[in-house]
Amino acid sequence: MRWTVPNILTLLRLVAAPGVAVMFLYFARPWADWFAMLLFVLASATDYVDGYLARAWKQDTAFGAMLDPIADKAMVLLALLVITGFSGMNPWILLPATVIIFREIFVSGMREFLGSKTGHLKVTNLAKYKTFAQMIALTVLFATGIFEHNLVERTVGMDEAIVAQIMAGEIPDRVGLGWNVWGAYWSWWGGTVLLWLAAALTLWTGLDYYRKARPYLLETAK
Repeated sequence: MRWTVPNILTLLRLVAAPGVAVMFLYFARPWADWFAMLLFVLASATDYVDGYLARAWKQDTAFGAMLDPIADKAMVLLALLVITGFSGMNPWILLPATVIIFREIFVSGMREFLGSKTGHLKVTNLAKYKTFAQMIALTVLFATGIFEHNLVERTVGMDEAIVAQIMAGEIPDRVGLGWNVWGAYWSWWGGTVLLWLAAALTLWTGLDYYRKARPYLLETAK
């Protein structure tokens, strides 16, 4: 194991993965949502940076190649669990999350079964796009929590009639209810659509991986 800069960045991404969930244990919302989203975005950025530096500095290592997909999966899956939880197990979130989690477990199981033969199965560009789509979708959905809890804070002490009058434009919106409602609505729908797109890409790449791995699976099973 070589402690190169790319490897250190990958390891930091792996360590940051549980940190996304831990934010909700130590901070009240929406601060927990802010910190979780910022940590997730920074960790996601290292996925590009470590690969770029490894290629530019010719520091590709077996340790980095092994750790990189583990860090990606840990970060995405833990973020999915958090978002599925605070969405109240909404089926629009739960179904694509289930597809993504199932695919990652299934492919990881195949890789473990194949052992060293996984080296013959190269990572495709579509698989990279899949990971990127997952990270963008999850970032947008983290923003939904921020908007929703901003609304809760700004409506403390208001009754439903006042809130309705503000939203109808009868009373000046001095606390920003309108743009928080707009942000919560569009970030939820935008994040949900992106999550379904990510789930479709995830399913497709899983089937493609199985198709490529099938000859090796049959050979290994003999």
